[in-house]
Amino acid sequence: MSPQESTAYTPARRRGLKRLRVGAVGSLLVLVMALFTTAAGADRGSVEPTEGPARFAPGFVHGRVAVDGGFVHYVRGGSGPALVFLHGWPETWWMWRKVMPELARDHTVIAIDLPGLGASGIPAGGYDKATTARRVRQAVNRLGFTQVQLVGHDFGALIAYPYARDFPGEVTRLAVLETPLAGFGLEELYGISWHFRFNMSPAPIPETIMDNDDVPTYLGMMFQFSHRPENIDREVYYAAYADPARRTAGYEYYRAFPADAENNKANASRRLSMPVLAMGGQYSFGPGVADSFRLVADDVRPVVAPESGHYIPEENARFLGDCARLFFGASSTTPDRPELAGCVR
Repeated sequence: MSPQESTAYTPARRRGLKRLRVGAVGSLLVLVMALFTTAAGADRGSVEPTEGPARFAPGFVHGRVAVDGGFVHYVRGGSGPALVFLHGWPETWWMWRKVMPELARDHTVIAIDLPGLGASGIPAGGYDKATTARRVRQAVNRLGFTQVQLVGHDFGALIAYPYARDFPGEVTRLAVLETPLAGFGLEELYGISWHFRFNMSPAPIPETIMDNDDVPTYLGMMFQFSHRPENIDREVYYAAYADPARRTAGYEYYRAFPADAENNKANASRRLSMPVLAMGGQYSFGPGVADSFRLVADDVRPVVAPESGHYIPEENARFLGDCARLFFGASSTTPDRPELAGCVR
């Protein structure tokens, strides 16, 4: 990202990024908070099954589908055009639970656990985003859909991009939340938070340093990169990453960033032609997501999610749901408030 482009990262975003710079004292405070504060939905998340009827909302079911390297766990509900949700790190499909029921009124909503994470199988390799996108596509195709609309947050957005780029005839609309692309701005973040270099370190460095007891402290620090940390169902994610093998899978996604950057730059001329909703949190990336995606897409709609940091689907689910209904709706609708203007179909 050039100096001119980097100026699009607002002071509010910089303040949000600084929340990641917590020292040992801050980490201990996060741990204490985690011990005494349980998010409202944590009990539901901790007992949500991995197959059969879902418990978080009626009409949804859990399932698994075979893909190269193993299988993918998904949660599905509703009917109509397929709307596929891809989560970020350090979360799982559960991050979408607040927006899925409403959107399932007009869509077949499919939330996927990324390979290696959540309840999906753990592949031996292939954590670069282009390979992961092909695995996600396999899962969606085997569920009966050859055309989809995609929503990705963090890692999910990095995976949704090559899905849309490499299979443009199959992706009609794309929404990306809270990340610039590898090769087009993501590298600018490496010096802002130490977790990038830590997670990207070769095995077994992070695996040896981080053990199960450290998960609430470390992930708790990550969840402080938010404006409304009380809205994040962090206990569910602590449990999801308590397995060392799943932490390694998360590290492998980070370790693939250099390869992702090379792949993205080599294929940047294959610009996205479908509409791209690029959303950043008011207290995080703001318009910076759109600045990055404009380098690879022709029709980018910038949106800033108010009263939200990095974890928009949990911090301001109402805004995301309202925006998604406009952007993925069957017809154009006039928004009822100005901050939704970029969401109009």
